[in-house]
Amino acid sequence: DYSKAIEINPMLAEAYNNRGLVKKSILDYQGALSDFTKAIELEPTCVEAYYNRGLVKGFCHDYTGAIEDFTTATSFDPAHGAAFNNLGVIKGKLQDYDGSVVDLTRAIELNPKDVESHYNRGISNCFLDKYKASIIDFTNTIRLNPKYAPAYFNRGLVKLMMGQNDSALLDLYKAKYYGDTEADAVMKKYCH
Repeated sequence: DYSKAIEINPMLAEAYNNRGLVKKSILDYQGALSDFTKAIELEPTCVEAYYNRGLVKGFCHDYTGAIEDFTTATSFDPAHGAAFNNLGVIKGKLQDYDGSVVDLTRAIELNPKDVESHYNRGISNCFLDKYKASIIDFTNTIRLNPKYAPAYFNRGLVKLMMGQNDSALLDLYKAKYYGDTEADAVMKKYCH
């Protein structure tokens, strides 16, 4: 019980961080933010507290705050691939697609097998109209996880935008097969 550990030693940053994780898991975001902030106050270089607080800020749509926390986490730990991935995701939400691609590329350099980083970079590349790069990212996502329906779906959409309808149809069929609920409607609308 982390509350008991804090009661015994209120200066234990790790206990606040861990209790914050429990609160995050039960969607008590304000409580989690409070605990992560306390962990940072006690241990100003606690990378995981910054990272976890950034996640919660992202969930709460405080994107500027999330970027600050993820950036701080990566400044203390330049090899924190998950922080770079989340920086990329948040920058994408703010339509900073160039910044998103930079951070997601760093995440991929740190962890080339991270499915989400490849997928997320594919989304950002698509918004930059870099369709070939986007297809490569979605293809790498599928190579790493052959049942990842969103990658098939989005690769199919990009192929439609490029006029590759037959290949797009194959991707959309696979997306549907692996559980994507939107693929069927797109096939009916665009692939005759």
